[in-house]
Amino acid sequence: MKFCAHCGSPVERLVPAGDNRLRHVCPACGCIHYQNPRLVVGTLPVWGDQVLLCRRAIEPRHGYWTLPAGFMENGESAADGALRETMEEACARVRLIAPYTLVSVPHIDQIHLLFRAELADLEFAPGTESLEVRLFAEQEIPWKELAFSSVSLTLQTFFEERRHGQFGVHHFSLDALPRS
Repeated sequence: MKFCAHCGSPVERLVPAGDNRLRHVCPACGCIHYQNPRLVVGTLPVWGDQVLLCRRAIEPRHGYWTLPAGFMENGESAADGALRETMEEACARVRLIAPYTLVSVPHIDQIHLLFRAELADLEFAPGTESLEVRLFAEQEIPWKELAFSSVSLTLQTFFEERRHGQFGVHHFSLDALPRS
């Protein structure tokens, strides 16, 4: 950030009084510009023993497989955002079951929240951000072609828990894991 969004003056990076982090501060009007992580929301859509994945038509990771997910919009709940992203990327209707994985990605200032979900029907198709959408059984998952570590973690956790018939809610931090 170079200029104040409030008055247009150049900003400085400093620790404001009473704070403990560097912030963009406007010396002209005093406005403190807080920059916080962005929330990515999506679903883990399930049909029987299969999960729905989308092959990305956009960067980053064009051509790789992912769960339907994207940035939450202002004015929507996390659940509404997950439903919207699933419809946009996979043209799929789902019923949310529960929040499932919360993945902190501090090195890119993101949090990924994925919900377990059931497909309402088999009417799905690639949205504008997907090249292909299809169901995969566990043994068919293209593990080396998954777009993001948060997706790999979510799928690995899901298949392991499904074998035991019990699901929890999980938090992971990607800075604590080896980078792929």
